[in-house]
Amino acid sequence: MKEGDEMQRFILRRKNHITIISAVLIAVGFTAKIGFKNEAIAVSAFVTASVLGAVPIAIQAYQALKVKVVSIDLLVTIAVTGAFLIKNFEESAVVTFLFLFGAFLEQRTLNKTRSAIKELTEMAPESAVKQMPNGEFEEVHIDEVDVGDILLVKTGAKIPVDGTVISGEGSINEASITGESLPVFKEKGSRVFAGTILENGTIQIAADRIGEDTTFGKIIELVEEAQDSKSKAERFIDRFSKYYTPAVLILGIIVWLFSRSIELAITILVLGCPGALVIGVPVSNVAGIGNGARHGVLFKGSEVINVFSRVDTIVFDKTGTLTVGNPSVAEKEYYGDNINKALGYLASVERESDHPLAKAVLEEIGEVGFSTVENTDVVKGAGITASVNGHRIAVGNAALMEREGIQLTERMKADIARFEKNGSSLVLASVDGELKILMGIRDRIRPGVKEDLQRLKKLGVKNLVMLSGDNQGTVDAVGRELGLTEVHGNMLPEEKSAYIRKLIDEEGRIVAFVGDGVNDSPSIALANIGIAMGSGTDVAIETSDVVLMNSDFSRLPHALGLAKATARNMKQNIIIAVGVVLFLLAGVFFSEWMNMSIGMLVHESSILVVILNGMRLLGYKLR
Repeated sequence: MKEGDEMQRFILRRKNHITIISAVLIAVGFTAKIGFKNEAIAVSAFVTASVLGAVPIAIQAYQALKVKVVSIDLLVTIAVTGAFLIKNFEESAVVTFLFLFGAFLEQRTLNKTRSAIKELTEMAPESAVKQMPNGEFEEVHIDEVDVGDILLVKTGAKIPVDGTVISGEGSINEASITGESLPVFKEKGSRVFAGTILENGTIQIAADRIGEDTTFGKIIELVEEAQDSKSKAERFIDRFSKYYTPAVLILGIIVWLFSRSIELAITILVLGCPGALVIGVPVSNVAGIGNGARHGVLFKGSEVINVFSRVDTIVFDKTGTLTVGNPSVAEKEYYGDNINKALGYLASVERESDHPLAKAVLEEIGEVGFSTVENTDVVKGAGITASVNGHRIAVGNAALMEREGIQLTERMKADIARFEKNGSSLVLASVDGELKILMGIRDRIRPGVKEDLQRLKKLGVKNLVMLSGDNQGTVDAVGRELGLTEVHGNMLPEEKSAYIRKLIDEEGRIVAFVGDGVNDSPSIALANIGIAMGSGTDVAIETSDVVLMNSDFSRLPHALGLAKATARNMKQNIIIAVGVVLFLLAGVFFSEWMNMSIGMLVHESSILVVILNGMRLLGYKLR
């Protein structure tokens, strides 16, 4: 018994090799038959290909029957057996090859997701600098940290736990948790999260949550849970075959019992065998997946296409998805004369600053002559003042301008209000008590996104929702500009996941989530359809169902349109296949002209029709 099981596993492990050998044998068979008119070699090649291809399929059918499941594999086994009995070796060879090839395409993409968990785990901090009983700080393994311990974090280091800052200050890159590209300033009393990075400064934190209880640990847990729940999905064709296969078998037995004609019973089984049904769905899938690959879209299997075609709600992460993910100066206003000198003074001050917005300001100003900066004074929470070439320079927010006694005109006040409404972070620069420069810095919306979202609406998506870890003001501004249905800011990964679960479980929506970061992976895995931007993290890509290669957002409408077209094509092929079978069976019982030869001709024609219908998808383009 064990030897038999081992042999079955051996054959199934080499199913892909069998598929390749079958393809070669089929090519040899048709070459011998058509090119050299050598029937003996052709028959030998087709028979060998049929037997090789049928073995793994029959094993799978047997294994399914052992657990009382009538699978599509049984249908193919019957089709091959019937073709052998009437010596139609060509059909048996082609049917087995196409079925194995379709299964290979799905398995190749669907089995990648598990490696995502390993990558997430490797990203978690492994050590921490802990305060010991003697007051000294020592580096210890993360497992040695307990709740309440005091930890030291220096520039460039990962935050090892969720905690609260008790001394020091600095800017932390929280992209791994919130997805937000702008570093966040932290000071005494601020919350910090494991897995985030201190870009500048030195802080001491008290550990609040450790290990699996941290926000980062919950991300890993959410991905695992979501993947497990999704892996149980059944294919439509298997559900259909649950009823179809027994019906054909019972019909064949009944015909044999009443007619006592084995030939007639075999004819029923042959004409009822699902050649077009088995081939039609894989052909639609192969063509749809092939079209997507040529247009920068990766679908991970047929079930993905089926579910994606029915999506009525698409939820987007903001940073890196709807926006570029690189903060820059989005708008600016200059006041008065000598602006070039003022820009030089501003660049000189910002060059010495470690503020997260300084880089964007310097990139906007570009090449400029720098001057010596003296008497620098950092005004906490407001900005910086300094002397440059004998001029007093103030760079910061509106509060700093008020502190400096800068008089703002109505135009300046209106510009500031407009920039804030647009969701920009403000940088104001004054020279000798006069406001000269106003810059608004924000993550810019991807070019063409607004038009792409309109295309999604035309394709039947009723709800366009944005979730972001950014502040609500910025999120609202992006939502207004893009015409989104709902927008929600200040959301952590577990809050995004809870929102996705609510949409699916409580509101009954079919949800797709689009994101690109590690923080997006739980929502990507939990949604009915997870969509990852191709330049995003590997974990987001591997937990997803659909990948937009090169992070080209414009591919999303094409992907949805293609999914809908492929799903329609699959249904058409199923209708054609079942319709032809019913027609042939009716012909056997209710006509005198129907015989096996005519039936096989119609049967073969139906296979050709579903193949050609499926191949139409290769030329699909979104109108």
